[in-house]
Amino acid sequence: MCIRDRYATITTWEVLDGADFDLVIARVREKRLPALKQLGAERVQVIRTSVRTIAAISEWPDKTTRDTAAEFIEHVRREVRTEDHSRMTGEMMGEVVAEV
Repeated sequence: MCIRDRYATITTWEVLDGADFDLVIARVREKRLPALKQLGAERVQVIRTSVRTIAAISEWPDKTTRDTAAEFIEHVRREVRTEDHSRMTGEMMGEVVAEV
């Protein structure tokens, strides 16, 4: 059984060669994270995993909320490559089944 029906997505991203990492992250903080919150995400974390890569963990109240936001999220992902000079390299998602 899942925890209160919560749902999470984990995406990995690579900042393209020549892009200013700090500028990319500033755009993420100012534009992408607030948009996810408006779509219903309860919490979003961005973790720097290397000099040019990040992972984003989005927590949603339930799968239905995430699925409702999916169309807009896909639209944004298409824009990200040109606006944020990064590309998505992976995605995982599923029910939250344990937490501390």
